[in-house]
Amino acid sequence: MYIDPNTGGMLFQVLAAFLAVFSGIALLLSGKIRAYIARFRRSMRGDSLDNDTESPEAQHSPPDSTQDIDSDV
Repeated sequence: MYIDPNTGGMLFQVLAAFLAVFSGIALLLSGKIRAYIARFRRSMRGDSLDNDTESPEAQHSPPDSTQDIDSDV
């Protein structure tokens, strides 16, 4: 089958445009895609969403502000 060089160039441009649009949409929605995959993986493991709402560091109480930070001075 013979493809004229102009036709091949036009097909390449159309495919490049589709690739650019697909990449842009994937980039814009990447956060939602990651969240969906993480939620799906948690549901497959059986973890509840309530345990993941707060990080372990946030569960600890902050240090007492009345303590002297430079106690060795």
